[in-house]
Amino acid sequence: MCQPAQASNALPITALVMRVFTLILLLASLIVLAKDTATFKNLASRSEVTLRFKHIYAYRYMLSANVAYTFLQIPFAIHHVSVGKRVINNVSLLYFDFFGEKVILSLLATGVGAGLGATNDLKENLDQLDVFTTRIGYPILSEIRSKGDNFFNMGFVSASLLLMGFLCTVVSSIISSLALSKKE
Repeated sequence: MCQPAQASNALPITALVMRVFTLILLLASLIVLAKDTATFKNLASRSEVTLRFKHIYAYRYMLSANVAYTFLQIPFAIHHVSVGKRVINNVSLLYFDFFGEKVILSLLATGVGAGLGATNDLKENLDQLDVFTTRIGYPILSEIRSKGDNFFNMGFVSASLLLMGFLCTVVSSIISSLALSKKE
């Protein structure tokens, strides 16, 4: 059987583990997103165009959700486990932490939706445009298609990692809800 001290540490440790998993998944998502580029070369004019995540607003939003979580939630979790006390131990301030976590959760959820939705729409538009230009006898997109597909596939990977991080945050949020109910 668990000792009282071990039982009281189980939820904070589980919450920290979930937040560490979230951090790892969000950092992986961030790295994939930051490295997601595609360079298209125009052989006729010898010019290049580079497509980066920053050119797509939904990807910028995913980045913002990543950064918001990292800077607002992880320091509090580390302090809670290392010291054994929450930074915010007053019940009214626990409500503030509770609702703040819900805001972060909402940012992550909408970041996932924005990333997956934009990637799906843009990839589908690229497919339709490629079919159209091929039909009219100007298959210019067929030549650069693989780079565009790779770019959007990496967008899917980044958004999927963000989704897994969001799910870990849901578990952490449930644990934080339990902690609040125990304080009351």
